[in-house]
Amino acid sequence: MKTKETEIYTALANIYDTLMEDVDYVMWADFIDEIIQTHHPNPEDILELACGTGAVSLVLSQFDEYTITATDKSAAMIEKARQKAAEQEANVQFDTIDFSDIKSSTSYDIIFSVFDSVNYLHSEADILAMLDGCKRILKPGGLLIFDFSTPQNSLEAVDYLNNEEGNYGNFRYFRQSRYEPNEKHHYNEFELEELAEDGKTVINRFSEIHKQRIYSLKEMLSILEQTSYYQVAKYKDFELVDADENSSRVTMVLRCQIQQ
Repeated sequence: MKTKETEIYTALANIYDTLMEDVDYVMWADFIDEIIQTHHPNPEDILELACGTGAVSLVLSQFDEYTITATDKSAAMIEKARQKAAEQEANVQFDTIDFSDIKSSTSYDIIFSVFDSVNYLHSEADILAMLDGCKRILKPGGLLIFDFSTPQNSLEAVDYLNNEEGNYGNFRYFRQSRYEPNEKHHYNEFELEELAEDGKTVINRFSEIHKQRIYSLKEMLSILEQTSYYQVAKYKDFELVDADENSSRVTMVLRCQIQQ
């Protein structure tokens, strides 16, 4: 049987929530909420980019009466997010948006993106394009919040991610993970099998190769210096503590300059 290579987060959408079941989304949403309340309390409109199946926005919508639009490039992921929102009766709007080419007529007080989605932007030019797209739809004084994974995180994560396997519903999967420090890329290669109702017979095989560019804090700050954003903060992991080169995950908080 031929394996079908699919766009990232297409076949994987079927098992994504299983892969992420150990992620503490309440903690993550609480951290984003803390940043918002610290630096831009009482926003009117919030946009999430690369939301996956919407877990963070769904939790965030429970904290305050935020007006949230959550978006992702993958239509399959957005479909799953809408199903979850309906089941939870959550007031979150879900749409498909490619954050590398943002097109929106709405402006926002807050834009955020988490779980190292920015690492899927493989070059300085890609990140600058994303930052410019956000700037066009941020209200004056609005905040852009995004995190990225560093080399330290890849070194820590690759051992427990590699050779991961499991089952979910009528799917089973196998993941190989490797970090190539010389080329500054982290690869996660997924093989998925869709099973018949007997739970044994394979009726489809899929593969997805996820390639992330791993940025150091120094590299990211160098990119940000080329923009007109004001750096509000750079936080390590999930604390309002200043990040440094040893941080595994860095969350950048940037303010859109107010026009004079």
